[in-house]
Amino acid sequence: MTNKIRTTHVGSLPRTPELLAANNQRAAGSIDDAEFFEILQHSVNEVVRRQVEMGVDIVNEGEYGHITSGAVDYGAWWNYSFSRLGGLTMTEEDRWAAQDVVRSTPGNIKLTSFADRRDRQIFADAYNDPESGIFAGRAKVGNPKFTGPITYIGQDEVATDVNLLRTAIDAAGAEAGFVAALSPGSAARLKNEHYDTDEQVVQACADALHHEYKAITDAGFTVQLDAPDLAEAWDQINPEPSVADFQDWLKVRIDAINSGLAGLPRELTRLHICWGSWHGPHSTDVPFEDIIDVILEAKVGGFSFEASSPRHAHEWRVWSNRSLPAGTVIYPGLVSHSTNAIEHPRLVADRIVKFAEQVGPENVIASTDCGLGGRLHSQIAWAKLESVVKGAEIATRELF
Repeated sequence: MTNKIRTTHVGSLPRTPELLAANNQRAAGSIDDAEFFEILQHSVNEVVRRQVEMGVDIVNEGEYGHITSGAVDYGAWWNYSFSRLGGLTMTEEDRWAAQDVVRSTPGNIKLTSFADRRDRQIFADAYNDPESGIFAGRAKVGNPKFTGPITYIGQDEVATDVNLLRTAIDAAGAEAGFVAALSPGSAARLKNEHYDTDEQVVQACADALHHEYKAITDAGFTVQLDAPDLAEAWDQINPEPSVADFQDWLKVRIDAINSGLAGLPRELTRLHICWGSWHGPHSTDVPFEDIIDVILEAKVGGFSFEASSPRHAHEWRVWSNRSLPAGTVIYPGLVSHSTNAIEHPRLVADRIVKFAEQVGPENVIASTDCGLGGRLHSQIAWAKLESVVKGAEIATRELF
């Protein structure tokens, strides 16, 4: 049992200008692999060193190995998988701008286009106003579709991820590390032209991604499954489904998570749930209360979730009448990625104490709502992470 509130974050951290430039050069074919990977390793070394010096206990490589070109790295958490899954055919279609409207019916949930989200329809003027900031900085990219059997072809890439982190951790003397990876349900959100059912697509993604999860845990790191599909997808179902139908849809994805993690050390797994990363109203977010019991069926070592956004900061209450599965911890987000205001360490500490009162201080690891890279200015992102560390220090003195 630890005698402190440990700290971590959700994954993405701001890329340096040098790394962004190298990513663009690589996409353009104007830099050789040796030079690129030298820059990449140096950047990872620096981002891990900075986390350690700040006092972050469970660090990562900033998702720098999840490579995407462009001056803004928003979307790398998802797009990185396009080169790691076989059975895909690239298209020019951009998921953010897609106009295809798909309607769900009772008992038959279908995800519509991002442009057809219910929140976007309610606040159409704000979403269509380039000055609103909702989609500021988001690059448009083509997306693939499933046209054949889904396989895993990312062995070299995931090996690079773990080697980058191992080298940096050894140099910085970090306590522990994690690597983020896509959840089966999130991977399955691409268009499907091969499988007969949604369940088949999700399970095929689980079978393929198991290889990535295993490579991460085999290296001694925690694998974090990024699963915004468990909450964010609610807004992408039009018309709004019944809670029961959505829970049934979620169970397919939780079963796939359990399948994808089968045989791996549970203590080296954690599941991240969020309601999406865009700076928008989020008026149609599903309440945590409606999905938490299904999510708790995931056989993971910890649950990471938004807990400080203006839409979800009140939902610490879901833990007041529930017991965590044995050996499980929570990673509440204590600073938000959706606002530029930097949370005061005292506020962070108060939030930690509130969660500690619900599940026990030994079961709380202080974290962020979501990844900070690409969503906030670098200075603000690092200041927020520092606030997590300082708040955890205050809470530690009060709780232990």
